Amino acid sequence: MSVSLVILAAGQGTRMNSDLPKVLHTLAASPLLHHAMQAGRALDPQQTVVVAGHGAEAVTKAALAYDEDAVVVLQHEQLGTAHAVAQAAAVLSDMAGDIVILYGDTPLIRPETLEALREARARHAVVVLGFHAADPGRYGRLITDGDELHRIVEFKDATPEERAITLCNSGLICAEGKLLFDLVAQVGNDNAAGEYYLPDIIGLARGRGLSAGVVLCDEAETMGVNTRAELARAESAFQARARAEALENGVTLTAPETVFFALDTVVGRDALIGPNVIFGPGVTVESGAEIRAFCHLEGCHISRGATVGPFSRLRPGAELAEDVHVGNFVEIKNAILDEGVKVGHLTYIGDANVGEFTNIGAGTVTCNYDGVMKHRTTIGKNAFIGSDTMLVAPVSVGDNAMTASGSVITQDVPAEALALARAHQTNKPGLAARLRARLVQIKASRT
Repeated sequence: MSVSLVILAAGQGTRMNSDLPKVLHTLAASPLLHHAMQAGRALDPQQTVVVAGHGAEAVTKAALAYDEDAVVVLQHEQLGTAHAVAQAAAVLSDMAGDIVILYGDTPLIRPETLEALREARARHAVVVLGFHAADPGRYGRLITDGDELHRIVEFKDATPEERAITLCNSGLICAEGKLLFDLVAQVGNDNAAGEYYLPDIIGLARGRGLSAGVVLCDEAETMGVNTRAELARAESAFQARARAEALENGVTLTAPETVFFALDTVVGRDALIGPNVIFGPGVTVESGAEIRAFCHLEGCHISRGATVGPFSRLRPGAELAEDVHVGNFVEIKNAILDEGVKVGHLTYIGDANVGEFTNIGAGTVTCNYDGVMKHRTTIGKNAFIGSDTMLVAPVSVGDNAMTASGSVITQDVPAEALALARAHQTNKPGLAARLRARLVQIKASRT
């Protein structure tokens, strides 16, 4: 049976003390909203609907950046979770299949948990995700018999015996779509806040003689983010999980607690990640590559057998082929380095193509920006770029060509040619000593 997602992302998040909508605060280098969307993607949804409210324009932009086929609907007034779900009815009410309700501020839900939620739907009309809380606090309590859910009791309405129950409501729900919207339409707002609460659909379903069920998950998965402190705790939890998964999948982390992954980081088996490495969005490291200490990577692809660092920065568009070596204090941006290229140290390669087995000397810079536009540098195979070469783009260096150290290359260099572009050197005998003496005299006269 097909499934669609409704992700609630309309809240302002006043406790974040921020002008940014809560669901756009970043966790693992991605907005909280993207975490919910990625978890839901594992269900292969027919349609994803994001319910936006506060900062709707920015939330819409973020949602479509992750999934261009997502539909964003507006909750103009925040009148509760059931009211928020109702805003998706116009998009989904005629679609067959189940609907899973997710929250844009709950980033740690595992795809496996959502799969279990879907599987339980085969046995129950409505399924709620629950968890046993170490400190249940003011969570709603789930009153169950086995996996059968009888009712949800809000803390304020619970008896002392019910408050002693540790099984709590996460808020995530799965139900058949037409039934869900039918139940939501019947939810009332006869409560102190005057809001329409989604958990009320359980009582409505049971009142019809329909079955409601519970699927359990670890409490850590249900962590919501409402404050900066909770965001920090969620980051810590995400990183701990990501590190454990990397180790389990055959990645070597020499100092796991110092490595920070992004939401979409992909690292292959037998890769080696040194200490203090930070992954931004969009990084793939293939099997057998090595990332040495203190590197910062984003938007790049590192192939098998390549080595990067220490102290390197790879920016978006950096493509490293097999056995490329990028050394210390090197920055690569929007550049393709073919097999066996060596860029040892103190170099910037931007907007460039570098052919296989070329060696780039220390202090080389591709001067790619003229103040208005970017220009590309092309370097052929087996070339040798001498130290401190400035390559003023657009420019090309042919196969097997060389540039002399200290050259400023402003014209194309043919294949197998040596380019020298230095100012003529003139030596003035004795001038250094005379100049030094004069400077010492001037300094003394000023003290």
